[in-house]
Amino acid sequence: MWRIVQIFDGDYGCEELLPGEKPQDSVILENEAGEQKIVTVDDEELYERGISEGDRVCISADGEILKYVRVVAAVIRDDNKVFATARGYGAYKGMWEFPGGKTEPGETPQEALKREIREELTAEISVGEFIKTIEYDYPDFHLSMDCFWAKVISGKLELKEAEAGRWLSEDELYDVDWLPADMEILDSVRHGISHKIRKETNNG
Repeated sequence: MWRIVQIFDGDYGCEELLPGEKPQDSVILENEAGEQKIVTVDDEELYERGISEGDRVCISADGEILKYVRVVAAVIRDDNKVFATARGYGAYKGMWEFPGGKTEPGETPQEALKREIREELTAEISVGEFIKTIEYDYPDFHLSMDCFWAKVISGKLELKEAEAGRWLSEDELYDVDWLPADMEILDSVRHGISHKIRKETNNG
């Protein structure tokens, strides 16, 4: 991961851009070890991706600068089902995900999850075991998503932002159209549900 130290606008003076050529900016990047490097990017790409000085970014496999977005997701479980929501806005409207959102300064991932679920779904949850962190490159940003098991401890799950919500069993996990990053955790979720079922069967 890198941080943008400075952005220099390309100075073309009297030079004219060739047909199809885009203005270029020079960007100084610095990693956590204090190492710096300079890369050249299209001016429009930085603007379109909402990238500015001070932002944390990643460099994709194609060499593109992607804004680094850190989020948390709750895999809310009730018996042998988990809760998923269909996004109600944006480019991925209608696609399914595990609810959650961005962390605010000073918040732990667990605190962020409790706040996000309260704001998006009105219910209070307890945050359980950490599942895994998903790292995924979307076209315009890099997503780092910490995923946790969770359960509702008070209230009901009421949709305030999502267009739909659904409880999914192990066999129903692949019945909905998931966001690409959330697809990456489905095997772990399925394994967790299966383990719980086996445990309950053996205890019974």
